[in-house]
Amino acid sequence: MLNVVLLEPEIPPNTGNVGRLCLATDSVLHLVEPLGFSLDDKLLKRAGLDYWPLVQLRRWSSWQVFVEAQQVSARMWFLTTKTQRSYWDAEFADGDYLVFGRETRGLPAPLLAAHPERCVTIPMSAHTRSLNLATAVGIVLYEAARQTRVGG
Repeated sequence: MLNVVLLEPEIPPNTGNVGRLCLATDSVLHLVEPLGFSLDDKLLKRAGLDYWPLVQLRRWSSWQVFVEAQQVSARMWFLTTKTQRSYWDAEFADGDYLVFGRETRGLPAPLLAAHPERCVTIPMSAHTRSLNLATAVGIVLYEAARQTRVGG
């Protein structure tokens, strides 16, 4: 089973769409607070449709609480535009965590600096700074699912 971690997501429809992606791949969605919206938000529910109650959802009060609850052997991949290593070069495994940051700022620099060997990016034209969060999750999550043959 794969895990998608959204660290301090800000936009409810993105999170709703990510929930649908997680459901489609039998992945767990981890939401790390603070959230930029309520889980009762109508835009979240609209994007998640009637699937939202079926999503395997874990909510964490902080990054520290999330990390402390994981096994020491947990493998985390940090998605960022601040690395040259493509997700195409990553060898994903069942149980991996795909960690995505806020829509407006991405993952915090200290977190990336602490795990340079686990930072990967989605290659893009020089004309594009970033992709929509739900789109980015879909791209990487389905590659991880393809490699591990889990989900769906």
